Amino acid sequence: MMLPEDQSRSAIVAQQTERLGLIVLDAARRNVFWQRHWSAAGLDLSALAGIDPSQLLAHLPFVTKVDLAADQAAYPPYGSNLSAPVSSYSRLHQTSGTTTGVPMRWLDTPASWEWIMGSWQQLFRIAGFRSDDRLFFPFSFGPFLGFWAGFEGASRSGKLCIAGGGMTSSARLKMLRDNSATVVCCTPTYALRLAEVAAEEQFDLRASTVRLLLVAGEPGGSIGSIRDRIESTWNARVIDHWGMTELGPLAIECEASPNGMHLLETECIAEIIDPQSSTSAQPDSTGAVTGELVITNLGRTGSPLIRYRTGDLVTTDSQPCVCGRNLMRLKGGILSRVDDMLIIRGNNVFPSSIEAILREYPEIAEYRLQVRTERAMTHLKIELEAVSNLSDVDQTQLASRVDEAIKARLNFHPEIAVVAVGSLPRFELKGRRLVRE
Repeated sequence: MMLPEDQSRSAIVAQQTERLGLIVLDAARRNVFWQRHWSAAGLDLSALAGIDPSQLLAHLPFVTKVDLAADQAAYPPYGSNLSAPVSSYSRLHQTSGTTTGVPMRWLDTPASWEWIMGSWQQLFRIAGFRSDDRLFFPFSFGPFLGFWAGFEGASRSGKLCIAGGGMTSSARLKMLRDNSATVVCCTPTYALRLAEVAAEEQFDLRASTVRLLLVAGEPGGSIGSIRDRIESTWNARVIDHWGMTELGPLAIECEASPNGMHLLETECIAEIIDPQSSTSAQPDSTGAVTGELVITNLGRTGSPLIRYRTGDLVTTDSQPCVCGRNLMRLKGGILSRVDDMLIIRGNNVFPSSIEAILREYPEIAEYRLQVRTERAMTHLKIELEAVSNLSDVDQTQLASRVDEAIKARLNFHPEIAVVAVGSLPRFELKGRRLVRE
């Protein structure tokens, strides 16, 4: 029997179309949020059943995180995007709140949770996980979806899963070694932090049993310089993953082809739009399309999202993947957040582009970006923390080399300051290195 992720393109599209029609009609019948949202956009809900399912998306408006946050504020604590009574739901998760500043709660029915479990089974297969892998999760399990679903999905598939919550980084390294973990699941930021602690404690990370690092939560896993640093310090392969608390786990890098992620189009419909005009982004001369990722998930029926603007910037890979799958592939993974873009001296600059340059310098342990407005212009200050104390001359030289690299590639001169060793914050989950004053 053919696995879902290995189907032909025509089979995938046919199933997407059928499931979209069902989920839209169900939302129009049972879900107050979508009834209000679509009616406000001028849709006749009674006419939806008469639209060809292959044409449905074009008739539906986008929805944003701002819309969802406003709905939860108006109808606390869970909002009105519920297709059943609250008593029918069995899982509660919450976003980190880093984009809007206010965490968003998300409920799942048992059926929706099973859909998430099934999605993870596909993602594990695409990534090349083995039956004897031992997965280590070195973080505290808070209310956000994070790797809760990955942990349970791996456990259900028979893999040994090791929780590392409530521990210091040093204790986690020891636990990783004592239990012969083969896969570590964390953010790129924390993978680098564990490597930093290992170096401080003369822990031979490269000699560990770890063969894969599944990273998620922020751009980095598909950014060359960050990926190279993680892989070289761990002596292990990086596998990038993407998902959202409100959407579920929906993309992963395949074993055969690094530096990109397949979207799980067996479980969602993906669109790419121009974030400014909100129209479909057009392909370039190679056939690749760059823009904001819009997702309609097809199995989280208890709290569906239809044409959800993720705020993530992506580029499609116009070439077939060597793994042979017919799923959309995002070249370079998630490039950045659309709302993180800075305009400096007329240049569009993403924090991930700056991090890609900084991670090329092994002497830089950590950094922070401080953005402020001076005389109506955006000013960027970059604070650099070295791995060890540098002389005044070495600090000046490091700042100069970084400045020259940023000028050469991003076309502007930032303000650069080398700060004291240990003075910048460290992160276990998503790094918060961009500070707007």
